[in-house]
Amino acid sequence: MSSEPEMPDDVADRIENVRVEDEMEQSYIDYAMSVIAGRALPDVRDGLKPVHRRILYAMHEAGISSGSGHRKSSSIVGETMGNFHPHGDSAIYDTLVRMAQDFSMRHPLVDGQGNFGSVDGDPAAAMRYTEARMAPIAEELLSDIEKDTVDFQANYDDRLQEPTVLPAAFPNLLVNGSSGIAVGMSTNVPPHNLGEIIDATIHLIEDPACTIPDLMEYVEGPDFPTGATIVGRNSIRKAYQTGRARLTVRADYHVEQTDSGSDRIILDELPYQQNKSKLVERIAEMANEGTLEGIRDLRDESDRDGIRVVVELKRGANTDVVENRLLESVLEQTFGVINLALVDGEPRVLSLKEMLEEYLEHRKEVVRRRSEYELAEAEEREHILKGRLLALDHIEEVVETIRNSEDRDAAKDALRETFEFTQMQAEHIVRMQLGSLTSLEAAEIEAEYEEVQATIERLETILANESELLGVIKEELREIRAEYADDRRTSIVEDMGEVTDEDLIPNEEVVVTLSEHDYIKRVPVETFSSQHRGGKGIIGADLKEGDRIATVFTAQTHDDLLCFTDQGQVYRLKVYQIPEMSRTARGTSAVNLLNLDDEEEINAVVATDDFEDGEYLTMATRDGYVKRTGVENFENILSTGIIAISLEDADELVDVEVTNGASDIVLGTETGMAIRFDETDVRSMGRNARGVRGIKLEEGDRVAGVSAIRETDDRNLLTVTRRGYGKRTPLSEYRPQSRNGKGLVDIKTAERNGRVAAIEAVEDSDHVIAMSEGGQLTRIPVAEISSVGRNTKGVHVMDIETGDRLAGISVFPEPEA
Repeated sequence: MSSEPEMPDDVADRIENVRVEDEMEQSYIDYAMSVIAGRALPDVRDGLKPVHRRILYAMHEAGISSGSGHRKSSSIVGETMGNFHPHGDSAIYDTLVRMAQDFSMRHPLVDGQGNFGSVDGDPAAAMRYTEARMAPIAEELLSDIEKDTVDFQANYDDRLQEPTVLPAAFPNLLVNGSSGIAVGMSTNVPPHNLGEIIDATIHLIEDPACTIPDLMEYVEGPDFPTGATIVGRNSIRKAYQTGRARLTVRADYHVEQTDSGSDRIILDELPYQQNKSKLVERIAEMANEGTLEGIRDLRDESDRDGIRVVVELKRGANTDVVENRLLESVLEQTFGVINLALVDGEPRVLSLKEMLEEYLEHRKEVVRRRSEYELAEAEEREHILKGRLLALDHIEEVVETIRNSEDRDAAKDALRETFEFTQMQAEHIVRMQLGSLTSLEAAEIEAEYEEVQATIERLETILANESELLGVIKEELREIRAEYADDRRTSIVEDMGEVTDEDLIPNEEVVVTLSEHDYIKRVPVETFSSQHRGGKGIIGADLKEGDRIATVFTAQTHDDLLCFTDQGQVYRLKVYQIPEMSRTARGTSAVNLLNLDDEEEINAVVATDDFEDGEYLTMATRDGYVKRTGVENFENILSTGIIAISLEDADELVDVEVTNGASDIVLGTETGMAIRFDETDVRSMGRNARGVRGIKLEEGDRVAGVSAIRETDDRNLLTVTRRGYGKRTPLSEYRPQSRNGKGLVDIKTAERNGRVAAIEAVEDSDHVIAMSEGGQLTRIPVAEISSVGRNTKGVHVMDIETGDRLAGISVFPEPEA
């Protein structure tokens, strides 16, 4: 029967009982810290992660400087991996590639030759095809590394020594930024302008008590290699004060006009780290899906000289709206600032001032150690030169002593005994050549001795006085600024809040026309100058054969409109959504804006901006019906429209007015009759109601329009006929009656002036737009239309050609001068 061997006492004493969860916790912490310190986070002093530092040091050791020839990237990767970075070659090469990309690094540290990727996300060529060497500015990170300026540590197999940090003659962490994901934390430091960062560092040296706002007088904000625009200074201020913030970065673009009259939007600069090809694909998808309207073509014309993405717009497309939609969807990105870096081996989120202070402490240590190293060298040289000068003063005795010695060692001993030379001086004198005994050589030695003494004095001053040491740092920073600084690429604008389409479109009076074939457009009212009554006007629309104008109205571009159709439906529409076109343009299909049914026409338009509590929409139909409905019933209108009134027996909705519950209503008919009654004679009804009779029509007569007036209204009622005649009559001549009466004669209609087309209550200062079905349009001051009694035929308002007739009118206040 076998038994387990007994464990020796010394082994048992070394066994320690540990809880599994405690061991897992400690092991995970150890792993996390190794990732944090050894892989993912940059050091605040030189702004580099270990892999970046090792690549640059490997190039330095291999002599691959900015002045040498390019070396195969595979050779550099192999040197780095074999000597310093025992990880996969792909990780090392990816880092080398990024350090060579001018769209990733504000100041690339590697000068690459070959395909090193693109802003389209294209990968670099294989490392066997590309070549690289250090960029000149990278040498500034390594300058004086051989002068004991930084600590070294053993490499992974104890064969070699590698630096724990580079001397870093400029604040690289802020200049080139850094990004990385560690265990439980990440860093994302944006790049900055070298000149601004150096200016801020010098200011901090001169005024250590300065505040972050003081430093922001020099550092405007991040400066991305791809340019673009940062929106909002508050987020920048927060990033510099707390080390964390979210910056909005916007693409730069401009608008050009093509020979055909349409616009094109040209993208010139993209947000940092945005993939250009994916951006173009996204714009194309949105255009195809219909979420981004108005785009005719999309091209990427970028080349080595820069970004140029062309977005061609359709004729009549609202450029401002397309711009805003692009900004909302693809042209703005968020850059999350996390100023996390290693400080004394521990991760810390740092403010702008803290980052500069940590860099300055590092640089002070570098300059101090360099000065100590140079001082030791200078003192050693001074000691040698002092011995040479003493030898020259006693040259004959020195030569005689050396000649009489048996060998070199004897000569050294004799020189030390006779002239009290040190061992180092004696060795140097024995090795002196006869040529150095000339008077010229003696003068050069004396000059060098004086120069070395001055160097020693300067270095001792630097080491003894911190202000002198800081002066050296400032001078070296200024030299780097003069050598490498360039202009800022990223602009900064104030954040104006959420930009809506309305913010980008001027609010102006426009004329909107809609044809029977559903072509719609808007034209600034200033396009049509005021004319005398009786003229033909000018072309207001170039219609297709068989088409004619159905509706004309005026509105403000910011107006939110309720569009009522002859079939009793109502739609909501923003005026600026209607394409702005030239005076003679045909327009665009209304199906792109409104879901109108076949044969459905807009007969009335009401601006919702004027609605107040207690107001009503009062509707009139061709057959004389009137209905009042509270405005609150029209707050939520579907894209497919909603029912505004129920119509029967082929009746049509003809006109709509806003009333306040205390108005009088005037209905005008096509044969020239008019009735005025109190709106309360019509009770308030729901949307689906038909309404009640407002006027009793003679056979063949139809309602032409409705107007709302007040009891003390001193305006006139403007009546215009199909043949272009019209008149103004004081409202006081229309006495109130009960609804459903026959009314009074408003205007005499006959073959000469035609049936009534529209009625409107007008001020003397108003202007009227009149448009014929054939597309002729005229703008007339209301004051030019005669004010006469009710029972008259009116005067010539617009000269209507034979076969044409007036489509409608729209009244608007006289524009301010």
